[in-house]
Formats: sequence, C-alpha cells, structure tokens
Amino acid sequence: MSSSPAENGITYASAGVDVEAGDRAVELMKDAVKATHNSSVLGGVGGFAGLFDVSRLVSYKKPLLATSTDGVGTKVAIAQAMDIHDTIGFDLVGMVVDDIVVVGAEPLYMTDYIACGKVVPERIADIVRGIAAACSVAGTALVGGETAEHPGLLGEHEYDVAGAATGVVEADALLGPDRVKAGDVVIGMASSGLHSNGYSLVRRVINHAGWELDRQVSELGRTLGEELLEPTRVYAADCLDLARAFPVNSSAAIHGFSHVTGGGLAANLARVLPQGLLATVDRNTWELPAIFKLVSELGNVPLPDLERTLNLGVGMVAIASPEAADAAVARLNERGLPSWVMGTVAEDSGAFTGTVDYVQGAKGVDGGAVRLVGQYA
Repeated sequence: MSSSPAENGITYASAGVDVEAGDRAVELMKDAVKATHNSSVLGGVGGFAGLFDVSRLVSYKKPLLATSTDGVGTKVAIAQAMDIHDTIGFDLVGMVVDDIVVVGAEPLYMTDYIACGKVVPERIADIVRGIAAACSVAGTALVGGETAEHPGLLGEHEYDVAGAATGVVEADALLGPDRVKAGDVVIGMASSGLHSNGYSLVRRVINHAGWELDRQVSELGRTLGEELLEPTRVYAADCLDLARAFPVNSSAAIHGFSHVTGGGLAANLARVLPQGLLATVDRNTWELPAIFKLVSELGNVPLPDLERTLNLGVGMVAIASPEAADAAVARLNERGLPSWVMGTVAEDSGAFTGTVDYVQGAKGVDGGAVRLVGQYA
C-alpha cells in the first residue's frame, strides 16, 4: 500500500507549488528585465520593491503623477492555445502605458503580475521577455514583478497577466478635455489589429464558424491564430514625441489623446471631450482592416456592436488645433505610424442626440459627444 503525502509530511511541492521553478524563471528573464533599466533604476532584479530615482522631478514646477493598471483579457487564451507567449507582453504594456500617455504623462516605470496554475520557467520567461521588449519600445523601465503559482485555481497550462505603471507630467502640460476647443481636428492612428479588446466576441464568432487557429486565411495572408495573436501597437513614444513637438500652450498644439480600448472609438473619444462639444468622425477616411471585416461577416455582427466592442483599425486618437493638424499627421507618418485626419470638433447643437451613431459620455465620464458618419471605405 502506497503512502499518502500526509503520512510522509505535506510539503509545498506536494501541494503543487514549485519554488525552485520560480527561481529558474527569474534567472531566465533577468537579462531582458535589466535591458529596460536606465540610470534612474536602483537595486537591480529580485528585490522586495522596485526602486526608481525621481530626483529629476525637482526640476518640475508642479509634477503630477499618473498611474494606470490593466490586463490583457481573454487574448491570453489564444496565446495558450498556440503555445506562443513572447508577444502577449506587448498587449499588456500597451494597455497600461498608453492610458498614461493620454494625459501627456511620460510612463516612467512598470511592474507586472503573472498568475499561473504551474510555473513553467521557459513560459514565464517568454512572457516577461515580451513585457520587457514592449517597455523598451515605450521607453519605460520594468522595475519589478511577481509570479504566483495557483494550483487548483488555474489549470496547469493557464495563466493571466496584469501590470501597473506610473508616469509624470508637468501640471501646465496636462492634456485632457479642458484643452479641447471647437474647431479642433481629430487625428486617427492605425491599430496593428485587434489589440487586446473584444476577444470574447471574436472567440465566440470563430468558435461558431468552426474555424481552427491553424486555418490559413487568404484575406489575412496568414493563419487565423497568427492574426489573432498580433501584438498591440504601443503608442507611448509616438504620442510623447507629438506632445513635445506641439506643446499644449502654443497655437499649434496637441490638446488631447484618446486610447481606443474597450468600448470602441466613439465611447473612448467622448471621454476626452468637454460637455457641449461634438466630434464628428467620418468612417470614410479609413478602410476597415481585413480581420474586422472577417469577424463582421463570420458572425453577422451588427455594425453598432462592432463599433462598441472593437477598435476597427484605430488604436489611438489625437486631438489637435487646426494649426497643428497637418504637421502632426506628417510627423506621425514619418515615424512609421499610419495616421490621418478623421474628423473635427464643434459645438454640439443637440440635433443628433438619441440617434444610433451618437455617443455622449462613457465609463462614468459625463463628457462630450461623438457622432460617426458615412460608410467605411
């Protein structure tokens, strides 16, 4: 008769937690994390707390700290199904730092959290390498993190990721609704694909159609899984460059940004407009990327539902004074970020209130309104 674990003494390992595997994962990821560090990061990797020297903030007249936290959502299910884990970090970093840059803040440092059913060192290291690579693109230091093994709560091959970041902005450079004026121009910046929102809808559509992730899709030019796992574009460096080139207190100025995440374009843009103003966005100014057309057709998804759920090809929006608009678009395109003028801001007469294409306020923000017009190109 075999002995039960209790007869031999119950250990942490017999309960399903492998501390040594966690240590191996840290060794595998250490160099990638260090590569994001600059002279402001103290203490290296593995401390109880990440340390960041903020003495440079003494040069600010009135520094404001900005913070954000987020996860990746059910896109992790695609990464797990494909056993590809080194890109999901871009989705995490994009969801966090690009919320901070909306107010004009520079994201200084970030921490991450990974919960998993079983620590597989190579898999954890791949995830963190992706996070570190995205932090490098954003110019953000990855100063710490945590990997937690949760046997019995998550399956052996399941995990979830989350992160938080802190940034800083000078008070008189703060961007937001108070800056936006009638006559401003709305600039769209292309997404890299689905990014990290709406995957519950997308996965339901794909499952309903009976498509497998390894299916080659001619419209996409690659497999379905490769398209669904396309990393989120990280906009932080591009937006900061734009805000510095067109300072908020000049006549040619950037007045605000909107990160297009859950809720879609109209709802997120409405959050950064003041009450009484209406942004009119012309759908005809850009063409829907193939993946959005595919989801729409496969699932017979109504257009209003698509627009409330997915980014539909626009991942970030800038609101600029008319004097800055053309130069801002040119600057973004020169940086390799496809951008275009997609609309204008005007006084809201109230004539369109209650219509299907009209959105006013969102996510608890009683802000301005957005009206989508025309048909997609």
